[in-house]
Amino acid sequence: MIDLFAWPTPNAFKVSIMLEETGLPYNVVPVNIAAGEQFEPAFLKISPNNRMPAIVDHDTIGGPVSVFESGAILMYLAEKSGQFWPLESHARYKVAEWVMWQMAGLGPMLGQAGHFKRAAPDKIPYAIERYTNEAKRLYGVLDKQLSGKDFIASKYSIADMMSYPWTLASAWLDISLDEFPNVTRWQATMATRPAVQRGMELLADKRVAPPEKMDEETREILYGKKQFEKR
Repeated sequence: MIDLFAWPTPNAFKVSIMLEETGLPYNVVPVNIAAGEQFEPAFLKISPNNRMPAIVDHDTIGGPVSVFESGAILMYLAEKSGQFWPLESHARYKVAEWVMWQMAGLGPMLGQAGHFKRAAPDKIPYAIERYTNEAKRLYGVLDKQLSGKDFIASKYSIADMMSYPWTLASAWLDISLDEFPNVTRWQATMATRPAVQRGMELLADKRVAPPEKMDEETREILYGKKQFEKR
């Protein structure tokens, strides 16, 4: 059994989609990041960067294995299951390239765009424009990659699972996908997969609509001085 420590965010959806696609048995352990549960000592032993998602795989030789960082988790699950990450080196590293692209670019840049647009106490036009423009650039990169392809690395893989939940943030960021038809087509294809549908239901009962403006208490927990306390 795999324990998935998560909260309903794009990074967690990546893992729940992969678990549903592989059929590996798992149990969800909620980590309410708005309440500061990511700073609990027991969780920090699993995820020292105080971020979810993280997993603990109890079905291993030699004792449980814990993995944090969503990209590493999907690579681990792909190797464990033998699915969605090719063994042939050319195809394998094409997938790996797009996994790294999502981890280093798509997720962080869309996250920053959302932060300055929705969470920052003061609206800074330069920051909003800078990260929104970068988000649009990345949608453009993805759209070009998907030209003539059903999936990011040609065949369905962890690269698609990594990127799909984040691309759904376009409406929240007020980014129109009209100029990215390949992304729109790919999103529609992804949305028809039963495992993706189930994965996107992760902790649905805990989900709330993002506020137009974040309250001070939540902002302090997510972005304030608590982040820098020695643990």
